[in-house]
Formats: sequence, C-alpha cells, structure tokens
Amino acid sequence: MKDLLIPILVFCSVMLIGSAFLLVRWVRRRMLQARLFGRSNAGAGFTSRSTAGAAAMSQGGFISAVDHLGRAITSNKPIQNDLRERLLRAGYYDEPATFIYIGAQILLVLLGIPFGGVIAFSFDLSLPVQIGIIFGCMAVLGLIPNIVLAVRRSRRSGEVRRNLPDAIDLLEICVSAGMGLDMAWNNVTDEIRPVSQILADEMSLASLEMHLGAQRAEALRHMAHRTGVQDVSSLVATLVQSERFGTSVSQALRTYADAMRTERSQRAEEQAEKLAVKLLFPMVMFIFPCMFIVILGPAVIKIAAVFVKG
Repeated sequence: MKDLLIPILVFCSVMLIGSAFLLVRWVRRRMLQARLFGRSNAGAGFTSRSTAGAAAMSQGGFISAVDHLGRAITSNKPIQNDLRERLLRAGYYDEPATFIYIGAQILLVLLGIPFGGVIAFSFDLSLPVQIGIIFGCMAVLGLIPNIVLAVRRSRRSGEVRRNLPDAIDLLEICVSAGMGLDMAWNNVTDEIRPVSQILADEMSLASLEMHLGAQRAEALRHMAHRTGVQDVSSLVATLVQSERFGTSVSQALRTYADAMRTERSQRAEEQAEKLAVKLLFPMVMFIFPCMFIVILGPAVIKIAAVFVKG
C-alpha cells in the first residue's frame, strides 16, 4: 500500500493540473460566446446569459475559473445565510463572492493532497503518520479562506469603530448648522472619505439606498447589518427613534456624540491597563534573562575562576 501511495498522489496531481487547464479553456470559450452573443443582441436588452458573460469578462481568468468551480459544486444546493453574512461583513457584496469563496476553498483542499504528499514522503515516517500529514495539510489549506475573512472582517469593523465618533461629530455640526439630515449625511461622507474609505463607502451605500426609495430607517439598519459594529446599531436606533418621536435630531446626535467620546476614552484607558499584563510575558521570557546575563555574568565568571584556582 505504501508503494502505491506515491503513484496515486502523482496521478491526483496530474488530474488536478489537467482539470484546471481544461476549466480555464472552458471559461475563455464561455467568455467569447458571451461577447459574441452580446454583440448579436445589441439594443435588444440583456439576458441572463449576457449578464453572466459580462460578469465573467470583468473578472480575471483565474477568478472566473474559481467562480465556475464554486457554481458547479453548489449547483442545486442552498447557500448558507451564515456564509453570506460573513462575506457581507468582510466587504464582499457581489453575488459571485459566495461561489468564489467555495471554489477557492475546494481548490485549496485539493492542492493540499500533492503538497502534503511532498512533505510526508520527504521523511521516513510510517504510513499512518504520512496520511495524517496529508489530511492535516488539506485541513490547513482549507482554513485559509476562513482566516482571510476573519482578518478582513476584524480590520473593517475596527476601522469603522475607530472613525465613527469623528463622523458623528461632523454630522452633529452639520445638522446644528441647519442642514437636513440627508444633506448632512452626504457632506459627512465626502469629508470622512480621506480618513476612512470603508466608513465612507458604507455611508454612501446607505445614501444610495435612500435615494433609490428605501426608507431611512431601513437603509440605516442595512448599514448596521453590513458593518456588524454595535456602535453603528446604536446610532441607527438613535436616529430612528428621534425621527419616530419627533425629537430634535441635533440634540440626539449631540448626546450620542458625547457618549461616544466618553466610550472612546474608556476604551483607550482599558487598552492602557492591559498593557502591563501584555508586557509581562515578553519581559519574563526575553528581557529579564538578558539582564541577568549582563549583571550576573561577570560575577559568575570571577567566582568560577576563583574556584578553579582553589
């Protein structure tokens, strides 16, 4: 069995490379057919096939191949809402993002077979250990899309949480100066864009939804759902309640801005308090041993020399 494992891995690698090559050629052929189909039906409207062809043309060849792989795997299968929500909060709003994610995950798992085989057979190990290494490589590579999503989601939420108090202050100033809430929202979006592109894009998307006919409360709730930040949800609740009960929006924003500044100061103090605990382990593991060597090293050398002479 051990002698047959290497040929099996080589066969799987060749099949994967050949399948990827054929898939890329098939995608290019579909792109060409979509382009020809779009030209032949110019002025007659777009069909689902031409729309899919335009989406494939806008993507790279490799991304299109991964997209088609994900669509082939998930055909006639419902997509989990949890996956859509994670992609949405990571900043991937397009529908093909779900299929690209699934296709990339499957492709990385398959690539783990030859990669793990190379690592496993580079050492003289038993067959169960080699098989375990192969499955371990498949699992590790399959987790890469999840790690990328988690890092991107954390980075986006942290940036939104960090720049939201400044945006609220600007919004309160604009509303207090006499602007309407929609105009103030657009002005704050333009002003905050050089500082935080992510927050500006979310605010622009919420403004676009309102211009397209959605209610302000609904558009703001969608923004809170996309970001996944509790502070945005609190802001949305403040604006919705102020609009529903007819209270002053500027006063509500001023009160909420004060609360946000206080919360940001408390968050900074909390991080400062945690710093002493975080520095404890590097000091014990790296700084203290070096200090002991520098301080006690000469004394230890002299004491050892005295004992040697004695």
